Amino acid sequence: MLILYVRTGCPFCEKVLAAAEKLSIPLIEKNIADPAISAELVARGGKAQVPYLVDSERGVEMYESDDIVAYLQEQHS
Repeated sequence: MLILYVRTGCPFCEKVLAAAEKLSIPLIEKNIADPAISAELVARGGKAQVPYLVDSERGVEMYESDDIVAYLQEQHS
């Protein structure tokens, strides 16, 4: 299961979402506009920075849109 923490209007989040759509990779989106989701993200990654990808099957969690796009292309396309 792939989870992507996002924020509405974030261009870096949009970049990752567009890449996932192009690669036909389903993502569960969690928007940090919800304070509970924001707190969940900080508990996981240590900061409220988005995008943040969680690949629970592979035990991978990462920030940075370019790194996330590269990971999706390498591991899930």
